[in-house]
Amino acid sequence: MQQNLHELPEWERLVEHSEQVRRSHLREAFAEDPGRADELTLQAEGLVLDLSKGLLTRRTLELLCDLARATGVPERIEQMMSGARINTTEDRAVLHVALRAERGTTLLLDGEDVVAPVHEVLDRMATFADAVRDGSWTGWTGARIATVVNIGIGGSDLGPAMAYDALRPFTSPALDVRFVSNVDGADLVDALTGADPATTLFIVCSKTFTTVETLTNARAARAWLLAGLGAEDAVGRHFVAVSTNLEEVARFGIDPANAFGFWDWVGGRYSLPSAIGLSVMVAIGPERFGELLAGYRSIDEHLRTAPLEENLPVLLGLVGLWYTDFFGA
Repeated sequence: MQQNLHELPEWERLVEHSEQVRRSHLREAFAEDPGRADELTLQAEGLVLDLSKGLLTRRTLELLCDLARATGVPERIEQMMSGARINTTEDRAVLHVALRAERGTTLLLDGEDVVAPVHEVLDRMATFADAVRDGSWTGWTGARIATVVNIGIGGSDLGPAMAYDALRPFTSPALDVRFVSNVDGADLVDALTGADPATTLFIVCSKTFTTVETLTNARAARAWLLAGLGAEDAVGRHFVAVSTNLEEVARFGIDPANAFGFWDWVGGRYSLPSAIGLSVMVAIGPERFGELLAGYRSIDEHLRTAPLEENLPVLLGLVGLWYTDFFGA
């Protein structure tokens, strides 16, 4: 039987330590330790993590890493990356690392390689993104696409919208990419302000193509398009889907050949490097998107190989636990 986290000696040591830290002040910590900034700043793959400005010490990190080892964090990392079903609630693997695995590598899930299918989808995404960007994919009237609207919710919206905003300096000036997630119709109205139906492309992101909020917005967008262009055939040139439910996609009016799928081992909040990132690929281009995936891959390898005390993703998680559980932050 697994021991309760709060009963572990490593947890008890953190409780005692937190009382000491709670009585300290950041000004005093820097005054007493001039090397604090250097000691609590770590780097990996071009990223800098500065932990010196928070209520913790090097001893805090040591104790947190002791807790991580006691609870099997290194083993769980390896299990995740090897395809074990660590999502026990749904009995699923958690394999978002496969979404950025290098072409030609192998990662088996239930005896089947998952990397090759990932790159098949990425290749299809790249072909489509290039076509939109170079003007060979046109709207129903033959006009070039100028506005791309991503319709999704949760991870199908937040990740792409964040990445687009962060990577805006690398986006095509010929394309305006917008994001709609709120079922309140005002969100869609705002996104379509100034847009021309003849030059607008919608990317509808819903794995099942039955998500109520997403389909409500998609249907409203469809009505807006048809009001502007007046022909049902126009839907197929102005809508593509990120979905695995090809029957519902076709029923909506989208050619299933223009549907880009992903897998049940992709969690929503980790889905940006999957087909959910299609809007970002269209905006920055396949080459830049490949660079984004390479950055993911570098940190995946860092997570897998770096000691806990130098492991940026692990430390960020542990520091989050420290502030949440011991300071109520």
